Amino acid sequence: MYAYSHGVFSSREIERRCRQDLAFMYISQMNCPNFRVLGDFRKDNLSFFHDCFKQSVKLAIELKMASLGHISLDGSKFKANSSKHKAMSYGRLKAKEAELSAEVDELIKKASQCDQEEDDAYKATNGYSIPEDLQFKEERLKKIKEAKKALEEREKALNPDKPIDDKKQISFADHDARMMSKKGYCEYSYNAQITVDSDNQIIVGQHVSQHANDVQEVEPALRALSGATDGAAVDKWSMDNGYFSGSNLHTVERHEIDAYIATDKAEKPAADDLESSDRKFVKADFAYDSEADVFICPAGEKLVTNPASKSKRKSYRANKTVCRECPYRRNCSDSKKEAGRVIRTDKFEKARQAMNKKMETAGAKAIYERRKVIAEPPFGQIKESGFRGFSLRGKEKVSAEFSLVCTAHNIKKFVKAASTRSIRLEDLKEAKKAA
Repeated sequence: MYAYSHGVFSSREIERRCRQDLAFMYISQMNCPNFRVLGDFRKDNLSFFHDCFKQSVKLAIELKMASLGHISLDGSKFKANSSKHKAMSYGRLKAKEAELSAEVDELIKKASQCDQEEDDAYKATNGYSIPEDLQFKEERLKKIKEAKKALEEREKALNPDKPIDDKKQISFADHDARMMSKKGYCEYSYNAQITVDSDNQIIVGQHVSQHANDVQEVEPALRALSGATDGAAVDKWSMDNGYFSGSNLHTVERHEIDAYIATDKAEKPAADDLESSDRKFVKADFAYDSEADVFICPAGEKLVTNPASKSKRKSYRANKTVCRECPYRRNCSDSKKEAGRVIRTDKFEKARQAMNKKMETAGAKAIYERRKVIAEPPFGQIKESGFRGFSLRGKEKVSAEFSLVCTAHNIKKFVKAASTRSIRLEDLKEAKKAA
């Protein structure tokens, strides 16, 4: 924990510090463990690191450094311990599996023939070339099958109703990591999520996701928060636009949480400027009538849905004849087929519209404005300490390592509060005992 709080993450570097750094030498009581022992300890005590994080949250609540009056959720991508050059797509895995299976069968056939005609075939040689080649290809085939099975299981869990795209990739080093884009660059990563209290930027909930976006992260974030705080009530919860999805809105509504989520409502041009504007119309330009369950376009035309449709997503379509003659058509649709404008959404559209309306109020804007000084700084502080990627592999181990990272962050907050006399050292000891 001390090492992680000081930006030392390598087990080899921790070993070096235990021999040279007085603070490390004092904590280890001059017993310097080998770096492999340190690495194994980190791998073998996953539940311990989760417990440490929960204790740090309870300690913060005991010290009244976290009140859960206003919490904020944010996510950031951290590099997995893997290389995108040691990976393979699903289509390539299937082709390679078939190719290697055929080669292994052929080698087995040749080896069998060699056993029968060994003397004539090898004479003075030892005859081990085929078995060695066979062993290499069998090991390679085994890795291919394991990676293919892991990819299939992963996609079945994440997208149970969809066939696996042949372009989906998996890393041989870390089967759970996924390719994620960050600032235009793709690499194997995990999406780390933190829920932060507004009082002192204490992380009160955290989890690691395999999803590249945040559209379904509120439910797991809520479970993680409840587990760390023993189900304590939350007053306000703010999130950025990445969390503005039907499933997330439904979750906060179901749990009766006072949420503030940035909407995708774009600024509309003035009514008399619509025809001359070159800006393309977005969904926010269409007013939604919840009672009639229709969208109304800037020209006043209603977009209606097909009630007989069995699709999970609802489509609202305008009359194509009216759209063809509409003066705003160039702003609305580039379709060469002259079909009516279509807006697609899901069964949670009423929740979206309610959040749109809520976030237009001055009170909601003032509450949401504070989010940038609640959830974003902890990620900056964690990355500034040097933590940019995970040392362990696999979602279970990565989750435990991130618990350790968040624990170290919280402990640094306690130390800062004690050093600035925001809390007394005696209070810290008593709170630790109570927690």
